[in-house]
Amino acid sequence: MTSKKATLPRLPASSAWLVMPFLLSILMTFVVSGVSTVRSIGLSPIFLERWMSAWVISWFIAFPTLLFALPIVRRATAALVAPPAR
Repeated sequence: MTSKKATLPRLPASSAWLVMPFLLSILMTFVVSGVSTVRSIGLSPIFLERWMSAWVISWFIAFPTLLFALPIVRRATAALVAPPAR
């Protein structure tokens, strides 16, 4: 008997330009807003509520910013880094 693992349907490769900044913005804003909230109010009883509020606000700013900035950052990186040797 063979068992098949359930797999999630995958998005087409053409959606990578949107998926990568989406995931990156979630991760980065989650970590940075958490650190900032801890530094601001400490691990108080309202920490989680304040953190999630700060995270949502920061994500709404970060995601469109990444969509705008990523092409610029890619060009700047290409100008600073030598292409791979063949």
